[in-house]
Amino acid sequence: MITIGSPDFDIRKIADSGQCFRLNEKDGYYFNVAGDKTLRIYGNKLDCTKKEYNAFWKAYFDLESDYSSYRESIPESDSFLSAAADFGTGIRILRQDPWEMLITFIISQRKNIPAIKACVEKICSLFGDEIGEDAGETIYAFPTVSQLAAADEKDLCTCSLGYRLPYIISAARMVDDGKLDLKMLYNYDNAALLDALMDVKGVGIKVANCIALFAYHRIDSFPIDVWIQRVLDQYYKDGFPFELYKGFEGIMQQYMFYYIRNN
Repeated sequence: MITIGSPDFDIRKIADSGQCFRLNEKDGYYFNVAGDKTLRIYGNKLDCTKKEYNAFWKAYFDLESDYSSYRESIPESDSFLSAAADFGTGIRILRQDPWEMLITFIISQRKNIPAIKACVEKICSLFGDEIGEDAGETIYAFPTVSQLAAADEKDLCTCSLGYRLPYIISAARMVDDGKLDLKMLYNYDNAALLDALMDVKGVGIKVANCIALFAYHRIDSFPIDVWIQRVLDQYYKDGFPFELYKGFEGIMQQYMFYYIRNN
């Protein structure tokens, strides 16, 4: 068991921040599936060995970054963002797998979070490998590129993908064929990264920014969805002061998103 000493770690807020879809509250703990790895989280305690923590979970939860320093950049005069950051303290930007983020954020379009989660779990149970169980429930890994690229379209039709179905098939085949090298994208600058992601059918600027933020850890990415647009329209009619948060705008975005959705 590994204890996270930082006050900037709140698993409930992370789970409800809209950046991951396989982190769920259970009876007295949270259960996370990341690719083919699983983890129970009890408050600020991670149920894993020190070796597992150092090899994967420390980076996954971005635990070497000081989020308090980001919040200190918010001027007192910005009452909305000050309140949002205070309310969202404990959220961290997860370092997730690009393949999983590509597919899940294509799915996320015009779906609420419970619907996204249900859809993702259906895909995993149909096409992913069985990797264990939790509380009597069989747990499946997120399907690999080749598994999803080879998926039968009739089976995919049972996953409530709707108009996103051809986008998922196209994305899987594009990565499987090598036309899109997701690992290579780590070497791209932000503009080239977004352009490469938007070459995938069904990926627009908002989804591309989500993938950049939550998979490639480009914390200066600032996805604008209906919630963030509402914030900008209501509280920043003269424009959001991006220059104050240069290099970590995405962290401010997460505070804003979490706050407006919950208030």
